Amino acid sequence: MSPGTGVLVRLALRRERAVAPWWLLLLVALALAMVAYINRNMATYELKLAYTEVVRRYAFFQALGGGYVEPRLEVLATWRSGGFLYVINAFAALMTVVRHTRREEDAGRTELLRAGVVGRRAPLGAALLVAGTTSLAGGALVAAALLAAGLEPAGTLAYGAAVVVAGWVFAGIAAVAAQLAREARTATVIGLYALGLAYVLRYTADASGRHWLKALSPLGWSHMVDAYKDERWWLLGVSALVAGALCAVAYTLAGRRDLGSGLLPERPGRESAPGLRGPVSLAWRLHRGLLLKWAAGTAAFAAVGGAMGPLAKDVLARPSVVVTNITTLLGVSPEAALDGYMWYYLLILAYCVALYPVLMIVRLRTEEISGRAEAVQATPLTRVRWAAGHLVVAALGTAALLALTALVFSAVYGALLGDFTGTAPRFLAAALSQAPAAWCVGAVCLAAYGLLPRASVPLCWAAWILTALLGQVVAPFYGVWGGTPFEPFHYLPNILAGQAFGTVPVLALLALTAVLTAGGLLALRRRDAC
Repeated sequence: MSPGTGVLVRLALRRERAVAPWWLLLLVALALAMVAYINRNMATYELKLAYTEVVRRYAFFQALGGGYVEPRLEVLATWRSGGFLYVINAFAALMTVVRHTRREEDAGRTELLRAGVVGRRAPLGAALLVAGTTSLAGGALVAAALLAAGLEPAGTLAYGAAVVVAGWVFAGIAAVAAQLAREARTATVIGLYALGLAYVLRYTADASGRHWLKALSPLGWSHMVDAYKDERWWLLGVSALVAGALCAVAYTLAGRRDLGSGLLPERPGRESAPGLRGPVSLAWRLHRGLLLKWAAGTAAFAAVGGAMGPLAKDVLARPSVVVTNITTLLGVSPEAALDGYMWYYLLILAYCVALYPVLMIVRLRTEEISGRAEAVQATPLTRVRWAAGHLVVAALGTAALLALTALVFSAVYGALLGDFTGTAPRFLAAALSQAPAAWCVGAVCLAAYGLLPRASVPLCWAAWILTALLGQVVAPFYGVWGGTPFEPFHYLPNILAGQAFGTVPVLALLALTAVLTAGGLLALRRRDAC
């Protein structure tokens, strides 16, 4: 262990106390919500069996949870939640490693620490220890919660361990990415691409029946543990060995690069930027890469949702426990179930798109900490105009992502069902009606950035996580649809299923967004740079 690793671990844990609890809460809440959902909607063995038969009949449903299902509470609950929990824990570990390695170097704090008795590899070791401990805590809490819910002990321990090793593997991937990339943003993109590829491989394997593809996916290894069924404990060792090998590679690479540099070759930028004529053009130049990546990701998931159209139509046309659950959850009639289901998919994508303005506000804080914002504000460009330029790009980018989601969704959906001209306007209106809720989440983050800059990053993440938690996890837990009244998406009408578009809730959301935005900008104008 490099000198100073223990001190950096304590420092990182102190900083993580504002971030890690939210990830742990999300993991536990999602695991328990699925158990409660199965108990409430499939209380008898006959209902579980009917649901299982429907899942087995369609490869798409099998791919959602990963693998085959059995009509047992523990299998159904973890089959539904596992695909999410593995990804969430992996994402949290990935972001933790990048945050305490490459992002610290970008801010210049690692250079200051290295001036003391701190080894060359101490920051990397501390980041891996913290990420590994957080992943372990996530899996342990999930297992403890499921044991308290009465699930079988051996399978519960296997399930919790599968959640843990998913985080460990992607912590190792993030550690390698942090050595290859020169900036935290590039390292994050590399890690997210690896996570996305792992998910696509796992999903494709279960959807197509080519199960050998699952062996190529780190997420697939966690699914292949088969908790509550075969319980292949040895696969946990495979994931742990791969995670250890990745950490060893990262340690080797860390000794071969200079502080602040990366091993990947840098691409030289342009000599001049004639298009930079104001705060909006500056913000666009800084964020266009992020917007394009988001556009590619949302378009891909929207295409998958559109491709589900014929399948959803076929499933909803046949009376079954699945149809009953969907119509009850969506609060629609069986005749409007298909439109309600399409709305639900668009709403899930809207919750994801709401993360985009959150990341834009986090970028404001990053620019301020790095000193680049101070250099820009040394010109006639004021702090409020600088922030307003980013807000314009964030607002328009959010609306553009929602519109792109609807257009891609309707294009694939209409092409398969032969009704593009009839579906495109409806889906576009439904997607854009969700923009005020996404803007409201961003406005909350801006208010936090203006009033509490030092705590703004964890508060921004907490705002989005709470929104998703209250809207997609807690709502089904209590048997209600449309989220809970404590998050903005709850007030959006399901216009695809025939609900009237209410102007009062939308205007109220826009007014709240305007107040929070004005308050955040005013606080930013009056406070010192820090």
